[in-house]
Amino acid sequence: MDLKAFYKLSYGLYIVSSCDQDRQSGCIVNTLTQVTAEPVQLAVTVNKDNFTKELIEKSGFFTGVALTESADMDLIGTFGFRSGKTENKFEKFPVKQDLNGVFYVTQDVAARFSCKVVKQLDLDTHVMFIGEVQEAETLSEDDVMTYAYYQQVKKGTTPKNAPSYKGEETQKKGYRCSICGYVLESDTLPPDFICPICKQGADKFVKL
Repeated sequence: MDLKAFYKLSYGLYIVSSCDQDRQSGCIVNTLTQVTAEPVQLAVTVNKDNFTKELIEKSGFFTGVALTESADMDLIGTFGFRSGKTENKFEKFPVKQDLNGVFYVTQDVAARFSCKVVKQLDLDTHVMFIGEVQEAETLSEDDVMTYAYYQQVKKGTTPKNAPSYKGEETQKKGYRCSICGYVLESDTLPPDFICPICKQGADKFVKL
């Protein structure tokens, strides 16, 4: 199977967030898409291990924001490779709350959509939520980030629990971050090295 063929499918890059009482969290996805026009409904697929999935199930609401090409790897790394169970992902970034009390990031965001869950589908490793859009707002006219842009320009990696993860096609040499999968192709690992994606230290790297 030619795994590269899947990269020809067009995706965006989004942060999907939810809340349950005083717990707020969000995660990076590339699976947010419009599925109907009347009523306006969006679908999002979230891994069962993600804390955000738990919050969406409990609250029945989610908010999605479309990231722009200017979004930096600190923002993407925080929401894509860290756990909302152990840290407040929103504390470093400007945020607002929607009508359901869900936090959403406003930095480097083109648009946001607030949804009420009307259906969900178990997909073994993931859950697909169908949400009816309650609010939609354009926040920027900047170009939105595609998944191809994220991989080719930002040099981003894909976490193993993402639905678009395809595994490694070739074995690289160097050191791999055990948190996000970034590979430092080098014969040595500086003791003060910081992962450019998830900001973890050299102690989280393993030799390939």
